[in-house]
Amino acid sequence: MEPVTHFLTGACLARTGFNRKIAYATLAMTLAAEAPDLDVFWAFEGPVAAFRHHRGITHTFIAAPFMAAITVGAMWLWHRFKMRRGRPPAMQPRWFALWLLALLADLSHILLDYTNNYGIRPFFPFSAKWYEADLVFVLEPILLAVLALALLVPLLLRFVDQEIGGRDEARRVKHRGRQLAVAALVCMVALWVWRAAEHHAAIGLVREQSPPEESIVRIAAEPYPVNPFRWHAVAETPDSYRVAEVDTAAEHVSSDPTQDVYFKPADTPATRAAKNSPLGRVYLDWAKFPLVEEGGKHGQWTEVDFRDLRFSYAGFGFLAGDRTPLSASVEVAPDGTVTEMRFNGHVQH
Repeated sequence: MEPVTHFLTGACLARTGFNRKIAYATLAMTLAAEAPDLDVFWAFEGPVAAFRHHRGITHTFIAAPFMAAITVGAMWLWHRFKMRRGRPPAMQPRWFALWLLALLADLSHILLDYTNNYGIRPFFPFSAKWYEADLVFVLEPILLAVLALALLVPLLLRFVDQEIGGRDEARRVKHRGRQLAVAALVCMVALWVWRAAEHHAAIGLVREQSPPEESIVRIAAEPYPVNPFRWHAVAETPDSYRVAEVDTAAEHVSSDPTQDVYFKPADTPATRAAKNSPLGRVYLDWAKFPLVEEGGKHGQWTEVDFRDLRFSYAGFGFLAGDRTPLSASVEVAPDGTVTEMRFNGHVQH
């Protein structure tokens, strides 16, 4: 998921009651819930390194205790800073308990990322297998709104209480934030359950309405934001991919046989060289429905395009400048040398 959802989830987890028992719980859990995305700093090494390490070791079960420890270490430094300024917290810090809460928040990040269709590798480095639930789009406005309201409404009500009854009255109103935080997390789980049912229905509809002569290897249904009844489906056969738009409410599958069928192209010297490039190897390790084909000539150089049809959403070309989101290209010289690699519009020579 995008960072704001992770931050809000960590804050809501803390507001379920941990913030009343353990010093720095809200700050620690909010930060720990986003800590795995520290892998963003790999971008300084270029787009290929960023892609290789995105949702890598920092998004694994083996790293979670260490990510939590880093967060608690930051809290300890903050505590020392406050003590030196003569501003001790209202409660005595309990560092091991705070580490457990940070660990819980870190694991919430892994769970949230599992629910979308990019995937995670939770058992890396022991296993590089990707797992994804394909339930929620990477940015889900409904989820964002529910989490944000759970945190903002208690603050707004507190201001109202202060205006009406003064600060003492505002202090006497307890547990408002806790109840709304619990409700927001319950709504999150309910949304996952609802979308899981629609996801299962979408795959069933594609299978039922596929031509009987198709020998389907596998089917995936990818989520759209907001609308739980709308899905982007990909059906793989031994020699092709077929994409379709699915409406589970209407039990309708829309697919154009002349435009929505992609035949798996045969390898050429240029595509083989591109697949063996650093970007090509990483891309094919991650992609579920890869389409690798020669895209055109630039003088004597051949451009090889990489697409994962999971992300060929209808009407979403604007997200990547009219390209398939998360697409890549590799420029290959006549002698098979890779001269340029490009991922999601970013160039690495």
